[in-house]
Amino acid sequence: MKYLCQVWFDGTVLSAMSQEEKNKLDRDSLAYDRDLADSGHMIVAQALQAPQSAVTVRVRGGEMSVTDGPFIETKEALGGFILIDAKDLNDAIHVAAGIPLAKLGAIEVRPIHEFG
Repeated sequence: MKYLCQVWFDGTVLSAMSQEEKNKLDRDSLAYDRDLADSGHMIVAQALQAPQSAVTVRVRGGEMSVTDGPFIETKEALGGFILIDAKDLNDAIHVAAGIPLAKLGAIEVRPIHEFG
């Protein structure tokens, strides 16, 4: 079954890290991605650009509106995702717990809806 692991974190935490700490986090994240690929869990993983680069699109009553940035009321923002193939939710949770950014933020694990 496919699961989406959404990587949520507070960008100010990353901003406060030294360059050496950021480099280590990058190395650890890429190494974990390789481990997931080797284990057969990895489908795709991508990091997202900063929340300031986002736009939020809504359509109400046939009218489209576009707002600069993400429209959320939290310090945490979606920073990336990993789409995995796991045998069940427990397996997906185990995979999510290994994501290095889980130590700084939160990983939301959500099953993919398969249309029949």
